[in-house]
Amino acid sequence: MSDPIRHECGIAVVRLKKPLGYYYQKYGNALYGFDALQALMTKQRNRGQDGFGIGCCKLGMPAGLPYMFRERSTESVDKIGAVFEEMRKDMKRIARRIDKQRKEERDQEGKEFVPFEEDPEAIKREFEMAGEIYIGHLRYGTSGDFGKGCLHPYLRRTTWPTRTLMVMGNFNLTNTRELNEIMMKRGQHPVFGTDTQSVLEEMGFQLDEAHTQLYHAIRDSGVPGVEIPTHISQQLDVTQVVRDSARRWDGGYAIIGVIGNGDLFAMRDPSGIRPCCYYENDEIFAIASERVALMSVFGVTEDDVKKLPPAHVAVIKADGTMTVEPFTEPREFKPCSFERIYFSRGNDSVIYKQRKALGEQLVPQVVKAIDNDFEHTVLSFIPNTAETAYFGFLDGLRKARRNTVKEALLEMLRDGHFDAEDEKRLDDLVLRNWPRAEKIALKDIKMRTFIAQENGRDALVSGSYDITYGVVTPQDNLVVIDDSIVRGTTLKKSLLRILARTNPKRIIVCSTAPQIRYPDCYGIDMAELGKFIAFQAAVALLRERGMSQVVWDTYAACKAELRKPKEEMRNAVKAIYAPFTDEEISNKIAQMIRPEDTSWGGAVEVIYQTIPGLHEALGAEFGDWYFSGDYPTPGGYAVVNSSFLLYCEAKDGRAHEALL
Repeated sequence: MSDPIRHECGIAVVRLKKPLGYYYQKYGNALYGFDALQALMTKQRNRGQDGFGIGCCKLGMPAGLPYMFRERSTESVDKIGAVFEEMRKDMKRIARRIDKQRKEERDQEGKEFVPFEEDPEAIKREFEMAGEIYIGHLRYGTSGDFGKGCLHPYLRRTTWPTRTLMVMGNFNLTNTRELNEIMMKRGQHPVFGTDTQSVLEEMGFQLDEAHTQLYHAIRDSGVPGVEIPTHISQQLDVTQVVRDSARRWDGGYAIIGVIGNGDLFAMRDPSGIRPCCYYENDEIFAIASERVALMSVFGVTEDDVKKLPPAHVAVIKADGTMTVEPFTEPREFKPCSFERIYFSRGNDSVIYKQRKALGEQLVPQVVKAIDNDFEHTVLSFIPNTAETAYFGFLDGLRKARRNTVKEALLEMLRDGHFDAEDEKRLDDLVLRNWPRAEKIALKDIKMRTFIAQENGRDALVSGSYDITYGVVTPQDNLVVIDDSIVRGTTLKKSLLRILARTNPKRIIVCSTAPQIRYPDCYGIDMAELGKFIAFQAAVALLRERGMSQVVWDTYAACKAELRKPKEEMRNAVKAIYAPFTDEEISNKIAQMIRPEDTSWGGAVEVIYQTIPGLHEALGAEFGDWYFSGDYPTPGGYAVVNSSFLLYCEAKDGRAHEALL
């Protein structure tokens, strides 16, 4: 993806089913769960750059001893290993202190000396990150601030374990303002700023309600006070707490929660927008955003990993019993298509095939654009993340070429003779006009350019890419595959300038994603409508053709829509694109992204995936609201209309933040 996009976060959970001593005896490692969490987070490091956090909950700790801990860091995810290593150093410092004390007791009192690192019970008691429940979060912020205080997990401490709560997730809620207003009507004083805080406070309220009811019932039945916490823990219905909390949530989410008594839950939104996978055996229960992370860390197959169904919550009680139950009614299944286009790791077998299929779907448009002239066309890709789609594109071209040759041969056979003209035709088909695949753009410096701030990113792109010289001639078309074109700024300011150094007749940029026309509000940082190159192109066309009134009519329509109940809203922004064909907008985009102040005299053309092509490659169920404007939840329509108002009023900010 040539344009910088922040996206949904990554989650990782490891819940041990045995005491720490079991893992020490079997694996020689009381921190087996701690190490597994690090491995799961490292495998998903593609999902976060703003920072990361981990949490630990210890089961069965005696009253008076701490049982829940967290650590958060604004370091790059490349530093995950270093942060985990620092925590291991803390344990080694504890080990030196306790071993010294135990040696003194051995010398003075004759007690047996047991090294600290061979004593799982002591490790659990003394080292903060030694427990049975581990959660980890990799953050790509899409709303709120980006400091340490905004990193997950969020923690709510009380003197009751069954009211203490730690929450993290991969989500955006579209109706945070509504949720905060509900809390204020109760008399609460919610903290504004992020939907995560709203989730924590709502779940905390429902947890308090359930706890209080249980406490009074158990106390009034005559149970001694010291035994009440155990009874509350056993009777606490976590599924019902989740059900009551999420009753009014609108958005895409995969949310993890740990209650202080050791109950763990994982929930997935009713449309299945955000991914959530899990694996379990007799030793562990693990959760991750990506299936391949679980497969790689635990050495299991695709069939061993399950997907949490939409609208369901998985609950593991402190005693190890597990349930998976619905917490609300499911909506139409609409998983995020950008997971498949770009975000997820491509070594998942299904995602790999889907990305290849996205490339193959572009073949007819490219063949038409070059007028079937492969002899004077060089095929390549930008950036590295588009490589899999490029392989699929080449496969599709080969299939198309084989079919062309086959038809020519059949025609010759039908004629019943083969002469010199037929031989020349075969030479042209087979030898002279075959697709030429080359690696033109080379990323010779390992820079994660897509995470850089926009004002300095273009220089990073120019410095991190080089080109292969002497392959493209001035008579050639240069066709390059990209994952998607969102803002077009990196293409215009950097990548096209770099490619133009090869001096082709024409550069054709092919996006495996359709035109991104509408904001996302479910976990991807694409909420500022005015930054989309497709939107800019449509507005420019309206002005060129004397149709600027459409903008102000749409402004009024968006205001009218926002006065309606959210269930009745429609996407008024579709009117901006309605007067134009996809090709007209693509042609305007090509004009807008052509690099200026360059001596290169060639042309730029842009080809986008079609929405039918997207569904042919991924499946009909995958969400396309970024391209079609058809949102899976009512809150999406509030966001798109609000985003247009922000654009017209020249206000910065994301629409879902404006709705906080």
